[in-house]
Amino acid sequence: MSTKVTFWPSGVSIEVKPGTSILSAARKAGVLIQTRCGGNAACFMCKVKIRPDSDLLPIGDEERRKLAGLEEEGYRLACQAKARGQVHVDVPLDPLRAAIQKLLAKQAEESDELW
Repeated sequence: MSTKVTFWPSGVSIEVKPGTSILSAARKAGVLIQTRCGGNAACFMCKVKIRPDSDLLPIGDEERRKLAGLEEEGYRLACQAKARGQVHVDVPLDPLRAAIQKLLAKQAEESDELW
């Protein structure tokens, strides 16, 4: 039996065994999720948003403590969240890419105002 994990906004999907962490699935799929601690729930960098229709194993106490209520908004640590069924993951842009995207959007907006 396998489960399907889909990463957004790229739309990349991968089939993995149930119980596979979202971080492991991302690595196998070639999707970059930032981490400094190597998947030990120590750095909080691998925080992702899980879409409501996803099927994950229940959250553990350590992850719940780290998230401090953010899990109620759909956030999980990719290194700790484990797939049980079909999972849809929103991966945030890395900080540099997000800053560039914001700058380009601002430039496009200012350009539109000139015309």
